[in-house]
Amino acid sequence: MVFDFLKGEFIDVISWLDDTRDTMVWRFDRRGQAIKYGAKLTVREGQAAVFIHEGQLADVFQPGLYMLETNNMPILTTLQHWDHGFQSPFKSEVYFVNTTRFNDQKWGTKNPIMARDPEFGPVRLRAFGTYAMRVSDPGKFLTEIVGTDGEFTSDEISFQIRNIIVQEASQVLAKAGIPVLDMAANLADLGKVIANAIAPKVAEYGLSIPEFYIENISLPEEVEKALDKRTSMGVVGDLNRYMQYNAAESMSQPGSAMGSAMGAGMGMGMGASMAQNMGPWGAQPGAAAATTPPPLPPATGKVWHLAVDGATSGPFTESDLARLAGEGRLTRATMVWTPGQDGWKMAAETELARLLDQVPPPPPKP
Repeated sequence: MVFDFLKGEFIDVISWLDDTRDTMVWRFDRRGQAIKYGAKLTVREGQAAVFIHEGQLADVFQPGLYMLETNNMPILTTLQHWDHGFQSPFKSEVYFVNTTRFNDQKWGTKNPIMARDPEFGPVRLRAFGTYAMRVSDPGKFLTEIVGTDGEFTSDEISFQIRNIIVQEASQVLAKAGIPVLDMAANLADLGKVIANAIAPKVAEYGLSIPEFYIENISLPEEVEKALDKRTSMGVVGDLNRYMQYNAAESMSQPGSAMGSAMGAGMGMGMGASMAQNMGPWGAQPGAAAATTPPPLPPATGKVWHLAVDGATSGPFTESDLARLAGEGRLTRATMVWTPGQDGWKMAAETELARLLDQVPPPPPKP
């Protein structure tokens, strides 16, 4: 009976089966019992066992099966002042450390990063991404971070790691000198620079960052809208000749809707333009002169073209535009173009603004 009682006071098997995905450190619960000299310690792959004896780091065991004896516990043997062959139970805290990777950890800039862009000047950037971390030095991680916590999860350290990442990312992005529009093509290189910058700091915690990714670097919403508008205006300028070609082609199709007065005027103007640019359209010599209508009389003063619902119309003189403005068919937002102008612009951004200022407002409701 005494033997059974004493046997129950000693621990002879120490191991840990992890059934969670976020536990980094787990303390073996010995419930006040002493560890039997010669007990079996099982450390599985992806684990390390750390012994803390009277508040001091004793031994660190890598994966394997151990018999806890003086020959494989050199530091603990020194702390206990054991002689070889002395078989005394001992009381130590045993912590199992998960040394596998903790993937898909999130990071992001809570506040914008101020940077100087060579094209846009001062800009505010935001960045976010993911990283993986693992415990590279179980002893250091336990003494520097965990302390006496019986169960330590990845969430308890991820906030501190995010702070380190954001601090280094802010400095790297601010000093990179890469234009904002080119950063998407350099995310991998920027990620390597940031990862190298944070490596020494996380190593002080006994951690390493085997993977680090920047998923996106973004501008403020209002700046992105301005860029979208700028891109759209560039596309409209490139499509101008394409729209004119489509309009001229539609004139030759049977049953086309180009019979209206505005459509006819636009068709004649575009047809003449296409004839000048593209040359003869397969007509026999002399036949073109007989079937082609005489050219339009030269317009006096500046003429304008309008773009409405994907189709262009014109040319219009200022008197024509005054009539269209009075009818509500020319507004400040209408896209207009005149020879010599750099691309399409809103009427309010051209000299037609003075013409629109003269248009009386709608009559008051009775």
